Amino acid sequence: MSSYTLEKIDQQQFQHFSHLELLAKQVVEGFITGLHKSPFHGFSVEFAEHRLYNTGESTRHIDWKLYGRSDKLFVKRYEEETNLRCQIVLDNSSSMYFPMEKNRQNKITFSVYCAAALIQLLKTQRDAVGLSVFSENIEFHSQTKSSPVHHKMLFSELEKLIQPHSPDDRKNTFAIEALHQIAEAIHKRSLVVIFSDMMDSRDKHDELFSALQHLRHNKHEVVLFHVADKSKELDFDFENRPYRFIDMETGEEVKVHPNEIKETYVNAVSAYKKELMMRCAQYRIDFVEADINKPFDQVLMPYLLKRERMG
Repeated sequence: MSSYTLEKIDQQQFQHFSHLELLAKQVVEGFITGLHKSPFHGFSVEFAEHRLYNTGESTRHIDWKLYGRSDKLFVKRYEEETNLRCQIVLDNSSSMYFPMEKNRQNKITFSVYCAAALIQLLKTQRDAVGLSVFSENIEFHSQTKSSPVHHKMLFSELEKLIQPHSPDDRKNTFAIEALHQIAEAIHKRSLVVIFSDMMDSRDKHDELFSALQHLRHNKHEVVLFHVADKSKELDFDFENRPYRFIDMETGEEVKVHPNEIKETYVNAVSAYKKELMMRCAQYRIDFVEADINKPFDQVLMPYLLKRERMG
């Protein structure tokens, strides 16, 4: 977030926006500005009122002025066409609070910022948005709405997730049951966006994949952002010295030299990720790797592309 400064913001704006909402606005505005300067120039330039033209449909509502500026075909979107429903699902288990280091963004903070930015995009597009938070149980669940009061409430709930977290306050992941419950709670066809490290019990792969399939069975479109600290959790990039590793969910400790287990660890993690990607492809779930050390574009662009395909 260091590239987004608050000093230039008019002080009156603080009366209208929460800290998180203000950051979300800056992230989205920076992202859209970047789009205009990139090879995607013209992509969703006015995405609150337009959608991409689909080959074969009527050309009656093509915006030819926008075509002249962007060299892309957009159709004017009317109010009844903007009612996409999006349910954002956040994993709030203890493993999401890695790394617990000062001045380093952890997985839950990254996910909260991404969720806030998506809410900001959904607001701009006049779409309805809901939020579900789970760990061992469903901690929070709201239906999809598009009112300003609802948006304020969602930002307030998200801000609670980025408060200081004690290592002793352990919450296990129980994504299997939570995802089944969320699938049943979302009654109308929606876009379901999940932020999770998918660190549920590794011996329950089939049950976990069944829960993801449950969402697709109910006709929802699903995007899974697999949140990870790539350098540490996937590549196991540690210095060549002894470490004490602590399981953030069970508290179990083990002292080990990283070089002694790196190959075995990386192979096991890689195999699990490949299986997760394969199952997602099988169920037609969009799988997106989300590295907490990279910019938010890695989340916002896949969302916009998915949004356009559903438009």
